[in-house]
Amino acid sequence: MRRQISTTQARRWFAEELRVTAPIRRNEAVVDAFASVPRERFLGPGPWRLLPFARIEDPFLTPDDDPSWVYHDVLVAIDPKRGLNNGQPSLWARLFDQLDLKPGERVLQVGAGTGYYTAILAEMVGAQGKVIAVEYDRDLAERAEDNLSPWPQVEVVNGDGTTHDPGKVDVIVAFAGATHPAALWLARLKPGGRLMMPLTGGNRWGFFLKATRKGKSFNATSLGLCGFFPCIGGRDDKAAARLQKAMAALQGQPVPVTEMHAGKPPADRKRDVWYAGPGFWLAASRLGASKGSSRSGARSRSAARRARPG
Repeated sequence: MRRQISTTQARRWFAEELRVTAPIRRNEAVVDAFASVPRERFLGPGPWRLLPFARIEDPFLTPDDDPSWVYHDVLVAIDPKRGLNNGQPSLWARLFDQLDLKPGERVLQVGAGTGYYTAILAEMVGAQGKVIAVEYDRDLAERAEDNLSPWPQVEVVNGDGTTHDPGKVDVIVAFAGATHPAALWLARLKPGGRLMMPLTGGNRWGFFLKATRKGKSFNATSLGLCGFFPCIGGRDDKAAARLQKAMAALQGQPVPVTEMHAGKPPADRKRDVWYAGPGFWLAASRLGASKGSSRSGARSRSAARRARPG
């Protein structure tokens, strides 16, 4: 028999569990946001189809519509026919922890889905902040706009996240796999602004890139491997093939990137290029490229999620 607890208690337990499993080490606001946002609001009426990560090929339907079912670190189907799900909470909790979001900041979210992680971001930036949530799919955008009505700091846009102009922003988070950041994203990031996006090859697998603006260039790092549905407007077939080749050449070692630059690499930096896509290039640490650990690469692979979060 399942223990009966209130939905509020279930959410707090869920958030505290994410603190450990994600883990969340830098920003307490991530924990509080997951404890505050009702996940079931963004999933449609229950019962819900859950996809446990250990047996993602064997989903099951909850026996009832008790919201406590969704306060576990599991994927929840949104549209099984299209393979759309609500995303792995521990994955996004860990990534949001790396963004160092502050109250009052402006965020561009590319790929809002039904709005759950939009609400998490909105809680983190607070009433004085702003989240511009762009969703290409009209049905999902309409659901997100309705679901997010309690968060006035959110603006939902039905459109192409690679071309919608949000104005100057502190943070850009992409929820779909691209081969390159949109030129507009790089132009709109403020000094110290952070970009986080899945860079994925032709097989839809790649890594999470975090880049922080430092003047005209960006510090860059990998936050681990991932698999994602493709970002509409954010892909180039030739670049996808190059990225897939670069990932394969690592043979399980960590992605060694340390810098990101807009434009094309100058002649005196070409030997530093690890990967170049339309309008940008990534430089690698030679030390990191030569000394990577295959064990850490294996851990990253085990944590990678193929998802279309909502």
